Order: sequence, then structure tokens, then C-alpha cells
Amino acid sequence: MAGKYYDDLHVGMKIQHALGRTITEMDNVLFSTLTMNPQPLHLNEDFAAQTRFGQRIVNGIFTLGVVVGITVGDLTQGTIVANLGYERVVHPHPVFHGDTIYVETEVLSMRESRSRPDVGIVRLKHWGKNQHGQVVVEVERTVMFLKRPSPSAPPTS
Repeated sequence: MAGKYYDDLHVGMKIQHALGRTITEMDNVLFSTLTMNPQPLHLNEDFAAQTRFGQRIVNGIFTLGVVVGITVGDLTQGTIVANLGYERVVHPHPVFHGDTIYVETEVLSMRESRSRPDVGIVRLKHWGKNQHGQVVVEVERTVMFLKRPSPSAPPTS
């Protein structure tokens, strides 16, 4: 599996995800309309031009989804049981069409499951940054990871 098992992680571990994603106007408009979000800051250039941003900004929920998605290949691909929660989501800087998002992750805490011996619970913090290094989203996420399978015992004769 490309993802990491619970046993591969440790508190304080940091992962700099190499994958980046450039956000397009189409991404923003499509996501906003698919999710029934008519916010003119995302869809109306004339309106947005008169705001402090001077242009449309990217939907924050889309940005959050991209940040989590960027982490999958390095972290949870095939080794996640479930996302248990997202907390402390902040958007300290807007994302604009044409910005490229990169992500860094830190393992904040870990514990073994009390009810399932094959999994562990991990609290992660993700920082999504634009191409200038400005943090555009921070989120803490709690994930249930599989533990590494034990090697099977050799066959007996």
C-alpha cells in the first residue's frame, strides 16, 4: 500500500507532501454550483472586484478537500478505515484562481483503539500553503488507521 500503517507513524512526525495542485476557475465555479453555494465571492467577478480581495476567492470547503486529498497518496491510501472528524479548521489567507496548493502534515497524537486491536487512532494537523508559502488552510483531523498486518505463520507439516 502507498499509505502508512498506524505502526509507521510516530508523534511529531512531519510529512512534506510533494504533490501540488493548481486551482482553476473551473474548479471553483463547478464546486460552488455543485454544492448549491451561490456566494458571490466565489461566482460573481463584478461583486468580488468590489471587496477587499479585489477578485473572486476559491470556496474554502473546496480548498479543505484539496488539502486532505493531497495527503492521501503519502498517508492514507489503502490504510485508512475512516476519517473520524475534522476540527479547528481555519482559513488565514484566501485562495485565488491560479494558486497552487502544497501540504505539510504533522502527527499530533496516537493511541490504540480500545475496541479494535487491528487499528489505531491518529490525530493529524495539515497545513495547506500556496505557492508563496502562505498558509491558506489549517485543519486537525482524526483518522482511524489500520495496523500493519502480522506476517502469517509458516505452514505446519
